[in-house]
Amino acid sequence: MTGFVDTLRLKERGEEDTWFARHDRELVEALHRRAAGLRIVSGGQTGVDRAALDAALDLGLPVGGWCPRGRRAEDGPLDPRYPLRETPERVYAQRTEWNVRDAQGTLILYRGALTGGTARTAEHAARYGRPLLSLDLDLAPDPVVAVDWLRRHGVAVLNVAGPRESGAPGIGAQARAWLGTLLRLATAQPPGPAEAGTR
Repeated sequence: MTGFVDTLRLKERGEEDTWFARHDRELVEALHRRAAGLRIVSGGQTGVDRAALDAALDLGLPVGGWCPRGRRAEDGPLDPRYPLRETPERVYAQRTEWNVRDAQGTLILYRGALTGGTARTAEHAARYGRPLLSLDLDLAPDPVVAVDWLRRHGVAVLNVAGPRESGAPGIGAQARAWLGTLLRLATAQPPGPAEAGTR
């Protein structure tokens, strides 16, 4: 009987060690992503804005940005889990401009054509001389293009913008999945000298 109990204890200890090893690995990966220095900002609106915040939070990346006074969004006040600062005005235009102004670059994800506040975001980027990358999700852009753009321009604070959910149904989920891939690639640690030689 003692051998059986000892075997169970060893099995439990092994499962526990495996569990801790997996969680240690996840923690180290999250710390690496944070150390990569990429911060995501947006206005918190439904659709692409919210997708960017959620994708970044999923990976443990810092988020921020400006939202209208009262934490205004089309689905009601923005959840407090999003640490956005409120602009003095309740209008969306002010937060759109301030997010472009305060970021080092802006990524616009859209479908078809730039319209409304999304088009104004592009205009602000041109006015402030900020790097801008606009990608049509209908064309299934390769996230590697955006990673190269981020690195080429040295963007560490990225404003992400695009249509709200009511104007482009389903764009939030589509953008969140695409941004998750982009952010994992952008924050991955480059291979060390030993690893690079094996590729």
